[in-house]
Amino acid sequence: MSQEGFPTAAARTILNHNSSLGLEVTPSVSPGKTPIQILHEYGTKTGHLPVYVMEKAEGEAHRRSFVFNVSIGDVTCTGHGLSKKAAKHKAAEAALSVLKLEPGPNHQIPNAADNGVEAEAQNQPNPVGILQRGWRLPEYSVCMEAGPPHQKEFTVTCRMETLAETGTGSSKKQAKRAAAEKMATKLQALQGCLDRPWALKPTVRLECLRTSSGEKLSALRRNPLSTPNTDYVQMMLELSKEQGFEVTYFDIDELTVNGQYQCLAELSTVPVTVCHGTGISCSNAHNDAAHSALQYVKIMASAK
Repeated sequence: MSQEGFPTAAARTILNHNSSLGLEVTPSVSPGKTPIQILHEYGTKTGHLPVYVMEKAEGEAHRRSFVFNVSIGDVTCTGHGLSKKAAKHKAAEAALSVLKLEPGPNHQIPNAADNGVEAEAQNQPNPVGILQRGWRLPEYSVCMEAGPPHQKEFTVTCRMETLAETGTGSSKKQAKRAAAEKMATKLQALQGCLDRPWALKPTVRLECLRTSSGEKLSALRRNPLSTPNTDYVQMMLELSKEQGFEVTYFDIDELTVNGQYQCLAELSTVPVTVCHGTGISCSNAHNDAAHSALQYVKIMASAK
């Protein structure tokens, strides 16, 4: 899985960079924000997070074009682009137009009560929304469409890192929800509870790392993370204690296609950071996940 915009291969294992956690309660829409960011903030405020589904990819390998749908509440819009990011951008732009949320220096995203949109039912958590709390945004794709026009059945695949689940339904929305439910169940088994109160854990905002002068963080900025036989789990533990966040490791039952063990390292930062690791043993997978997390923290702490 890749994360667009990161400068190194190690950083492409990051799962959560676009997490909805950490947003301001009443965010302002500034001209510098992209339609994707504006729509995400609107969804966070109203309780209906946008969900992007890749409908299809067309053209030759050197000239691919993509079609993405975005659904937010009762609004569904389509975007086309020469990259996945561009197609998502266009879809979000179209949704903003329907919702009449044009970017502007004085524009405020409305409260749910202000525009008649009710927040997601408290007693019936939406699995699509749950997957977007503290994880890298999942990617949905329609992999099958069968049946006569009056009785269609859709199959949607939900992918997160090396995990994949499929769901079926009489509409794309139902199939998407079914796939998200299966993925949420799998992730709950991995980490105990997806919807636990993060406020009870010690946290640190990622942007605060850029100004930190802690000894461990300063050493991380200076030194390369390529020394053989390094205990990266211990390094991460020492760094987390210094900077005031927690690290939790979750073993994945499924092996990779190469027969290696898998692990997720979760940092209680804001936004939450989740990194993936593999290895010939559980401890090796933990060490690899810690290495990836350290690489990400180093990038964030060194960003200008």
